[in-house]
Amino acid sequence: MSVNKNIVFDVVGTLASYDKLYEAVETTLGQRLREQGIKVPMFGYLWIEVAEREYAIVYRVLWKCGIEEPRKFINEKEIEAIVQGYADMEMRPGAAECISKLRNAGFTVWGLTMDDYKRVRGYFERSGIDMPTENLASCDSTQIGKPDPQAYKPLLDQLSSEGNKPWFAAAHQWDVAAARRTGFRGAYCTVWEGEALMDVFGDMDVVAETLPEMADRVIKMAR
Repeated sequence: MSVNKNIVFDVVGTLASYDKLYEAVETTLGQRLREQGIKVPMFGYLWIEVAEREYAIVYRVLWKCGIEEPRKFINEKEIEAIVQGYADMEMRPGAAECISKLRNAGFTVWGLTMDDYKRVRGYFERSGIDMPTENLASCDSTQIGKPDPQAYKPLLDQLSSEGNKPWFAAAHQWDVAAARRTGFRGAYCTVWEGEALMDVFGDMDVVAETLPEMADRVIKMAR
């Protein structure tokens, strides 16, 4: 039986770092947040995880952080400046090396994102990482977002062969867990979340601290 050498990556937060978004928050609101006892990393994480990229919910996130009048705390231009941080995001250190290692080992690399296709495509182009148009898919096309099983199923069906499972890789453990339940093999990188919570999300086929290390372990398991 042949080995399935297809691996699907989550892009935003996995291959692409949130650093530029955090820099935008720091530049725009950093001092005012600290005056309220709110650290930029906490605010950024809450917005990313709760707001689902919907900028208007920033007011609710600020309120949950203890800001009594969020609409007086931040204005529309400041929101736009922070949202621009999403457009300016760059690939993580090690992302290009990770993809190169996998391709050199015979893997075909794919991407599946919940974010705007054009913006995500720009992350690859600016980093110099070749990602064929046909290998990058967005949940926008189906209007079904992760972690709904139907978000993963089209690529799973396309890439499965002779009973062999393709891989799904992400730095969001919930994402890998959902993909595994759908039928993928799962590779999890702790570079974003810092800790693997197996008691919450279940076992992973591969766990690594960096993207290149994750690639090495996936390649080893595929031999």
